[in-house]
Amino acid sequence: MDLFKAMAEAVIEGDEERTVSLAKEALTKGVPPTEAIEKGFAEGMKEIGRLFDTLEIYLPQVIISADAMTAGVEVFRQHLLGQEEDLPKKTVLLGTIQGDVHDIGKNIVKIMLESNGFKVYDLGRDVPVLNFIEKVKELHPDIVGVSALMTTTMVHMPKLIEALRESGLRANVNIMLGGAPVLPEWAKKIGADGYGASAMEAVRVAKRLAGLQVEEKGEEA
Repeated sequence: MDLFKAMAEAVIEGDEERTVSLAKEALTKGVPPTEAIEKGFAEGMKEIGRLFDTLEIYLPQVIISADAMTAGVEVFRQHLLGQEEDLPKKTVLLGTIQGDVHDIGKNIVKIMLESNGFKVYDLGRDVPVLNFIEKVKELHPDIVGVSALMTTTMVHMPKLIEALRESGLRANVNIMLGGAPVLPEWAKKIGADGYGASAMEAVRVAKRLAGLQVEEKGEEA
């Protein structure tokens, strides 16, 4: 069986022991951790998200699968943090915009960011614009990452950017957007600094925005 497929299936089955074993196997085979997470474990969680949205599974199974993925990712995290220890710790304030209760994609981005040395403050899902503003004032993050999975909720993203401007906070923080209905052209139009179509891309964009690496190809908003 293909390694990535096996990793995805282990997450779908909620098999924590197997996710750990497969993560170790990936490291042994020299698979880059970010690639293993994105093409393996994250694909499993995407399927869990689909099954949950169609009511084929319920919240307990989502939690079991998420715990299994976390256990597998921890193997990679230890490896990645050893490579990142000399880099300054950058912070990301992360949340799904108000009205939107979809957070599996956001949770995968969180895991990927933490695995790459970022400190992540996760506000969760259905986060009002005002809550983002209050937390930016309190935490002074380097990046604000916002996701939306519905066209009816993504309309709050430009409201957040405008609220940051009105509060005098916009110049001090980078804004990164993501989510299925969000397009890079639209993200740029409303004034965002970056856009990530996937968790792996979100990490690359976050590193660019935080000054940790130069963006390689058209991934900026």
